[in-house]
Amino acid sequence: MKLDRILESKPKLKKLKCKKSWLSLNWKICLPLAAIIVLILNYAAVAQTSTSAVKPSLSLEVGVDTVWVLFTGCLVFFMNAGFAMLETGLCRYKNAVNILAQNFIVFAVATVAFWVIGCALMFGDNTNPLFGTKGWFFDGTDQQMFKSLKSDVPKSALFFFELVFAGIAATIFTGAVAERIKFIAFLTFSFLLIAICYPITGHWIWGGGWLSKLGFYDFAGSTVVHSVGGWAALVGAWLLGPRLYKLESYGAPIYRYLKNGSNIAMPGHNQSMATLGSFILWLGWFGFNAGSTLKADPGAIAHIFLTTNMAGATGGIAATLISWWRFGKPELTMILNGVLAGLVSITASSAFVTVRSAFWIGLIAGILVFFSVLFIDANLKIDDPVGAISVHLVNGIWGTLAVGLFSVGIEDKLRNNAVQFAPGPKPGLFYGGGLEQLLIQLLGIISVGIFTFVFSALAWSAIQATVGLRVSPQAELDGLDISEHDMDGYHGFEKKEV
Repeated sequence: MKLDRILESKPKLKKLKCKKSWLSLNWKICLPLAAIIVLILNYAAVAQTSTSAVKPSLSLEVGVDTVWVLFTGCLVFFMNAGFAMLETGLCRYKNAVNILAQNFIVFAVATVAFWVIGCALMFGDNTNPLFGTKGWFFDGTDQQMFKSLKSDVPKSALFFFELVFAGIAATIFTGAVAERIKFIAFLTFSFLLIAICYPITGHWIWGGGWLSKLGFYDFAGSTVVHSVGGWAALVGAWLLGPRLYKLESYGAPIYRYLKNGSNIAMPGHNQSMATLGSFILWLGWFGFNAGSTLKADPGAIAHIFLTTNMAGATGGIAATLISWWRFGKPELTMILNGVLAGLVSITASSAFVTVRSAFWIGLIAGILVFFSVLFIDANLKIDDPVGAISVHLVNGIWGTLAVGLFSVGIEDKLRNNAVQFAPGPKPGLFYGGGLEQLLIQLLGIISVGIFTFVFSALAWSAIQATVGLRVSPQAELDGLDISEHDMDGYHGFEKKEV
């Protein structure tokens, strides 16, 4: 009873009532933002009136074009993440950190290389047929830069857009040399490729060089970007040799190509990661191709989206059906590479062909990538862990030839009431144009191929003679995560020897 009285006599605490603000949380956020927007609009209005010499319509058009170029450039930049995921997933877990590090740092290396020398060699002088001669250490002030692109977009925006393309070219060869290359060798070759090789051949085609004057066309880079990266990958993988495998029955490490002609399969460790990377690349490709208009042309952009997507789709379907027929099951890595092959193949012609032609271009690419992967691995004995050579080199060549086959020509109807994106190639063989455009395309493929092959061979050989190309056998067996970075990509996970 006494306890009950004590509890009853205990003073009751009054609940504190917070005074509600007359503004909700949403209004508290929106009002400051609205005030900032009003200030920005007022400033823009004042700036526009102060520059009355510039026509408002022209200024708006250039502004929209600039936003489009920068936005699509960011999509292309994001493709680096796609390559990182794809290549890491298709390789073994003990090399995950190494492959991620390569794909991350390569854009930083490409940035410096392109800024210091690459951009000048590629776009510095559109009157020189071989390479540019001005614009070193690009700062956006040289008005002679990028004249060959014939764009009113600011020079700095064009530099960024071309830089992300250069970064993709440097990323392509990464997968072909994966799991056995020294990190320092990779960095050195990346710098040389983007500083010298890529911009010189790029100048021939996009910088006003001799191939562009002959009428060679590569709208978004089947040759300029993908074939160049593919040739570098071919030479690098060839000189490095195949990967090692620890086979218990042999009692010692062996190369994955056996003397009896058979191959030891080395499957990737994370197909989910590889699939995610392929999705990112598919998304980025819309910026890769459509952004190459360098202006926000609604008809051209919409058409390029359709041709790009169609080729990727039919490439994936073709690779799926063939792998199903050949292996008895649809093989995921072939499906992924089929889509990527279709996207590579349409890159040169996406603005110059019909959607129906894109269907066939992608379909053939899916067939090519399947048989190319098997031929390079089984017959040439070149160890390409991710199929980069087949995707980028083989289908970069096919895509460039497709311009000479399927181009509708500048005078023919392509989409609705619009003509082919101008300037553009002559009609292809299948559109009544004969062999002229096809032979020009073939000349460009051979010229770029010879130059890139020779340059890559010299560069890789020079690196081999100085810092060395390949890690030691023990380092390769332990995994490059430990030997090159002293890190474990899957710390705490239970792992088995591979």
